[in-house]
Amino acid sequence: MDYSRYQTLNISRRGPKQTVLDIQMRADGPGGNGKLPTAGQQGHLELSEIWRDVSADDSVRCAVLRGQGLGFSGGGDLALVQDMADDFELRSRVWKEARDLVYNLINCDKPIVSAIHGPAVGAGLVAGLLADISIASRTARIVDGHTRLGVAAGDHAAMVWPLLCSMAKAKYHLLLCEPVSGEEAERIGLVSIAVDESDLLPRAYEIAERLAAGSQSAIRWTKYALNNWLRQAGPNFDTSLALEFMGFAGPDVREGLASLREKRPPRF
Repeated sequence: MDYSRYQTLNISRRGPKQTVLDIQMRADGPGGNGKLPTAGQQGHLELSEIWRDVSADDSVRCAVLRGQGLGFSGGGDLALVQDMADDFELRSRVWKEARDLVYNLINCDKPIVSAIHGPAVGAGLVAGLLADISIASRTARIVDGHTRLGVAAGDHAAMVWPLLCSMAKAKYHLLLCEPVSGEEAERIGLVSIAVDESDLLPRAYEIAERLAAGSQSAIRWTKYALNNWLRQAGPNFDTSLALEFMGFAGPDVREGLASLREKRPPRF
């Protein structure tokens, strides 16, 4: 499998037999210092497509997803949000990518481990929480900011948050855009494990290597069966995603976008 075509992801191999694929969402700037990975047009597309390649690559037994720089993911690039509000064709394309991101993750037969540090929002958060084993630093800051932007919480949230952390907690965090620390995320069941940030990558790689060394048929078939819980929630996800993208054509997203650019509370 040729991964060189990916421009926004740093991809390498790890493990004794090089069967663990390390996928790092790239931040802008030299080495990503002082930056967060953000999903512009190319990044959003690549994050939706990479899971097809992971699934098709017979040399890969497990994948680790992580972020570069100050955090796991910084969400959608504001220029992309503006373009989606203005351009029906682009909005339609990104809607399909957002749908593919969720279903490609669910249907990828290889186990996926996420290592979440710092801020985690947007498309990166989708992948982080839909990973089969999600590991967060205790100080990670998980936020689903859709309603703050003026659109419905689509992406993945209606599908997986109620299943992971209860409907009551899901509504509290999704309606209010209330942040969740990594430590709290573990307590309520939103992530698998919370660890000190210094232990985050070593623990993620250790778990990935254990998965890569295990019975591949047993692990993959167990994942497939468990993910039927998510497939059953497919209609909920499809509805939420359609409503989110309807919102991108409405007036509230323009105020939400302006408030983010001006660093002020929105006035809906």
